[in-house]
Amino acid sequence: MKKLLIVEDEASIAELERDYLEIEGFEVDMAHNGEEGLRMALEGEYDLLLLDVMLPVISGFDICKQIRSTKDIPILMVSAKKEDVDKIRGLGLGADDYIVKPFSPSELVARVKAHLARYDRLVGREDRETDEIQIRGLRIDKASRRVFVNGKEVPCTTKEFDVLVFLASNPNRVFSKEHLFDRIWGIDSMGDIATVTVHIRKIREKIEHDPSNPQYVETVWGAGYRFHA
Repeated sequence: MKKLLIVEDEASIAELERDYLEIEGFEVDMAHNGEEGLRMALEGEYDLLLLDVMLPVISGFDICKQIRSTKDIPILMVSAKKEDVDKIRGLGLGADDYIVKPFSPSELVARVKAHLARYDRLVGREDRETDEIQIRGLRIDKASRRVFVNGKEVPCTTKEFDVLVFLASNPNRVFSKEHLFDRIWGIDSMGDIATVTVHIRKIREKIEHDPSNPQYVETVWGAGYRFHA
């Protein structure tokens, strides 16, 4: 799973960015001022940095300059400033892209994915993490659509596999039945959201040691389901 760092002093914007990126399967950390962001970026192992320009304590430009001198990861700068001089400055300091507020979350996700893919191609890296999920005794091979529990393969239907992959790709987050139905079956699909409950039960029977006391796919009463990582 790719790990991203958002450095943004406006909490509502940072949380919106985080939510959309986590839904797409990224692990996201946040910092709300320049000093904290610089420390986390230098000490942590991140695959991409999403960096606001106007930050308390240390500006995004200064952070970009320091990070670029020590690390070779994609840096996307975000700013409400539309002036070309700011874009030129950010790109000149080593940023890979410059996104002007306001922007759509889908645009942000698309740019993040594009820069991560470009970076992987440039360094010639085959990222197995995007094709395989391993959590304790559970291994999910997304490329071959196979599931293994303690080394033994367990057969899954197409939708069972899709539900399991989505939950495991977004660990520790709660998703309602409605969200899962829309995400896996499609918002225009014919059917009943009760099918989500049926599929969760079948998944548990296949991957859990004790389906009545699940260790992977947990029920959050009144809210939905959560994959415990």
